[in-house]
Amino acid sequence: MFPNSILGRPPFTPTHQQHNNFFALSPTLYSHQQLIDAQFNFQNVDLSRAVSLQPLTYGTVSPIQTSTSPLFRGRKRISDEKAFPLDGKRQRFHSPHHEPTIINQLVPLSSDRRYSMPPLFHTHYIPDIVRCVPPLREIPLLEPREITLPEAKDKLSQQILELFETCQQQASDLKKKELCRAQLQREIQLLFPQSRLFLVGSSLNGFGARSSDGDLCLVVKEEPVNQKTEARHILTLVHKHFCTRLSGYIERPQLIRAKVPIVKFRDKVSCVEFDLNVNNTVGIRNTFLLRTYAYLENRVRPLVLVIKKWASHHDINDASRGTLSSYSLVLMVLHYLQTLPEPILPSLQKIYPESFSTSVQLHLVHHAPCNVPPYLSKNESSLGDLLLGFLKYYATEFDWNTQMISVREAKAIPRPDDMEWRNKYICVEEPFDGTNTARAVHEKQKFDMIKDQFLKSWQRLKNKRDLNSVLPLRAATLKR
Repeated sequence: MFPNSILGRPPFTPTHQQHNNFFALSPTLYSHQQLIDAQFNFQNVDLSRAVSLQPLTYGTVSPIQTSTSPLFRGRKRISDEKAFPLDGKRQRFHSPHHEPTIINQLVPLSSDRRYSMPPLFHTHYIPDIVRCVPPLREIPLLEPREITLPEAKDKLSQQILELFETCQQQASDLKKKELCRAQLQREIQLLFPQSRLFLVGSSLNGFGARSSDGDLCLVVKEEPVNQKTEARHILTLVHKHFCTRLSGYIERPQLIRAKVPIVKFRDKVSCVEFDLNVNNTVGIRNTFLLRTYAYLENRVRPLVLVIKKWASHHDINDASRGTLSSYSLVLMVLHYLQTLPEPILPSLQKIYPESFSTSVQLHLVHHAPCNVPPYLSKNESSLGDLLLGFLKYYATEFDWNTQMISVREAKAIPRPDDMEWRNKYICVEEPFDGTNTARAVHEKQKFDMIKDQFLKSWQRLKNKRDLNSVLPLRAATLKR
């Protein structure tokens, strides 16, 4: 998102690599006074001086140069005592004691080999008596497990595989998003010095396409924040920072006051759309749960990608318009694969409760995929048969009125009788916090449209066994 973010190389040369703090988190409690401090920082920080103390270079490119906004020139700084008559000395960003931000090294993914598990992170840490969570000092890469994609013995399966290989997220796509995340973390730390910015969602969970947006989670403390008050206030400051300081690199920043408020924006350099939330930490946990499922069995990723493409083509994959979110669709696919007579996937939360528990600290959640071996299923169904079975399951077998989709339990379970689930058209359980991920489907018209697409697509695909009959491949490939 800065001029040098388009370079296709890691931030540091191999001989001078910095420590990676991609999952380092200081669970600072942001009190009311600290939020005031953040607002003060936004209004008064001399950004050019702060950046000059922390030069960022990529290879032979010069450090980033950011000029002070004219909006802030000529203003006299109000003294701390007059503006904030509270005790406690505020640390200035240009203080020599301020710890410089470490730009996160990109996680490289090979583009010429196909893996069941792309490189993850392995770490040892040194406890820090000042902080509650030990910071990560070094994160060397693990060797991935090699596995080929499934063979396609029929036309429909071959079409699914070809679409997947054309549209799946590439290493270069992830590189762009990671560079943006690293730069944005530096900028946001001018407001909240001990915060951390995480890339979450489809960018990291294994189910991303080349056209997938980037999801970011800004973590300011380990405890939950009030999304209606604290989160909105924090995002208001971030939004102002984007509009004033970063208008040359970010366009269309919007503060969306939803149940979980977000700032939506577009990076002008990479042309990636981003959604940024505050402390929605369940998104970090489910990113690595889904990542583990994605690489547990070699049919999972191709099947999920084609179903997301199919749902998008039929306008039933947009939670902002009252249909299914991509996250709900992924959980629906995983649930279907868990409930087959011969399951293709198990419940990871049942088999490995110590790895997928809400008690696992955030800086350790990325270990989970490393501890799970591949799942060997006796089910030999082709990708084409699995796609047909998925459509048939939700068109004719699943009871929408009484059942809830639960990946955690690996089965359909009765709906609880409370407000979260009562009178809802579609119920998909979030594996960690137990909420309904499909709550956006709140109109009967949209629900009927979703069911109708499952039924029509199943009947059409069953008769023709050609993916073009339900998803025009040329259009899907061009969109990517």
